[in-house]
Amino acid sequence: MMDRRQQKENAALRGARMALLLALVLLLKGPVPQAELHWETDQREQLRVRIVALATSFPRSSVFTTDEVFIAEMQISHDESRLVKLVYSFLPYQPRLSEYGLDYSLVHELSALRDPNCDESLRQLMTVRKMNGNEVTEQAADLKYSVDSPALDVKHERGILHCYRTTPELYARAVHDPVQRPQFSLKLRR
Repeated sequence: MMDRRQQKENAALRGARMALLLALVLLLKGPVPQAELHWETDQREQLRVRIVALATSFPRSSVFTTDEVFIAEMQISHDESRLVKLVYSFLPYQPRLSEYGLDYSLVHELSALRDPNCDESLRQLMTVRKMNGNEVTEQAADLKYSVDSPALDVKHERGILHCYRTTPELYARAVHDPVQRPQFSLKLRR
């Protein structure tokens, strides 16, 4: 009986020694190759924007993210700004950006990711395309302008609005900063 027990223990010790030896060989073999990830990291920008108009607001989903699309005036410097497309994505339990109020005197401070894939002209943002069978009809979008925002002039504009994406987590705050109503309509930079 002792012989069988000793044989089992010896076999177990031999197995443990082999596993230890194999582990040592693998460790002494050299460095393990490291994987390199080759995608761009998020380059978020700090923005100060005034909401000019709500272009599109989809019904709130009870499960997935929902988007609101705004035409916003992004402050570049104290006396310079440009129109941008701002896409605000939120989950069912998070507030809409429009719930903060469509008020041109509010400056929204937020971080956003520049997304060239969703750049659009002002004319495209202000046009709704509907399919009826095989026909496509275009009509003016029903923009919801912010209180005291300047009118958008799209008659001669062919420029593209840069698109920025943000979420409630990237939203910092809204600051009340009244402005004198401009004597001109906002125009796109070319």
